[in-house]
Amino acid sequence: QPPSAPSSTATPGPQQLLLPPPPPLQRSSSKSKHQIIDVLAEYKKRSEVAKKLINLVVIGHVDAGKSTLMGHLLYLLGHVSKKTMHKYEQESQKLGKSSFAFAWVLDETGEERSRGVTMDVAQCQFETATKTVNLLDAPGHRDFIPNMITGAAQADVALLVVDSTTGEFEAGFEAGGQTREHTLLIRSLGIRELTVAVNKMDMVGWSEERFSEILQKLKAFLRQAGFKDSDVRYVPCSGLTGDNLTSKVDSVDANWYKGPCLLDAIDHFTPPTHPVEKPFRCSIGDIFKGQGAALSVAGRVEAGHVQVGETVLVLPANELASIKAVTVNECPGPWAVAGDHVVLSVSGIEAAKLSIGSVLCTPSEPVRVTSYFQARVITFDLKVPITIGFPVLLHYQSASEPASVRKLLSVLNKSTGEVLKRKPRCLLKHQTALLEVETVRPVCLETYQTNRNLGRVTLRCGGTTIAAGVVTKV
Repeated sequence: QPPSAPSSTATPGPQQLLLPPPPPLQRSSSKSKHQIIDVLAEYKKRSEVAKKLINLVVIGHVDAGKSTLMGHLLYLLGHVSKKTMHKYEQESQKLGKSSFAFAWVLDETGEERSRGVTMDVAQCQFETATKTVNLLDAPGHRDFIPNMITGAAQADVALLVVDSTTGEFEAGFEAGGQTREHTLLIRSLGIRELTVAVNKMDMVGWSEERFSEILQKLKAFLRQAGFKDSDVRYVPCSGLTGDNLTSKVDSVDANWYKGPCLLDAIDHFTPPTHPVEKPFRCSIGDIFKGQGAALSVAGRVEAGHVQVGETVLVLPANELASIKAVTVNECPGPWAVAGDHVVLSVSGIEAAKLSIGSVLCTPSEPVRVTSYFQARVITFDLKVPITIGFPVLLHYQSASEPASVRKLLSVLNKSTGEVLKRKPRCLLKHQTALLEVETVRPVCLETYQTNRNLGRVTLRCGGTTIAAGVVTKV
């Protein structure tokens, strides 16, 4: 059994990496030159005045109409001018994709537009009556599931878009469709609240019968996936015509529907509580040269808080860096707290020492760095049973790392968690199990109990997700 925490007297076992102390940071400006802010007090003030922030990921099968739906919603909320929308309509007509005009609001690259497929996670903000929503539009195509995992790992709640047209819903929902895989992924990544947008209702004449049929199929599946009925809402809508997006649908065919419009359903999401008082953790999702050739990192603050002038430790590189500037949701500011999407300008560190998946943390209370960890996972539709030595690609936060299954510890009961079988020879589909994973290079992880966001992992192999779950021991 590995020791639960590294101590100065213990000799390092295989489960823990004892890093040498980082080199002293040579820097001209220090925290003393910046005004030290009581971040928790400022955050409390902001919470009382500002709208609650939620991170919403939009998921679903390819061509369910996710980008068109959200693009039209943003247009109706005034985030896109009529002039820009007219330009998109003309340009999409030239490509023979006139129905894709609203999707272009979020699909910004030439390749995404010409192929008519979302490839990367698009990000933007809008407001509801009581919330500020950070929107993450994830790709639906199975080739871009690693990007979808990146988006889902940053989200608090999810919007599942399904195509209501006959044959299309079934294609997305049956084996090989992304509706199932996406839903299982977000549940295993810790998302508990979900709104289902039953899209393209104009194509089925706002049929109540079709809506009920989809509802029954999804209810049974979502219950099986681990969602409570009380945490799921169903909203019929049309992304192309804009019906039931920001105001109640007024079509005679839809007078059977008495529920909220999509914007109101998003407003009903419960805002998450963020661990602002824990030690600082920020997972790096992107690295770039900012203005004035300053080195910048983008990511989400997973725990704690940070302010300009602070010194942070970058792991697994084990290097110190100084925070020169903080930008929260594209607005410069002196500080950031857990839950914020940030861009941090750093100095005193070389770009080569930073990588996607690295974690910035409090030097006195660093994140754990390890090549071995135990995880409790749920297996998906496996083509081949998982055995000892099975090669996998480990996805955690925005990063991926080659790894292998080192030990199969036990098969567990899905609902109670009790051990059904110790040291199984292999794992089959739809089992819950405890296993040990070994990575090729050290990774920054924490147990799910310590930090929910840094304790979630997904295992993929051969382009499909084979298992996902939470870290139980580092």
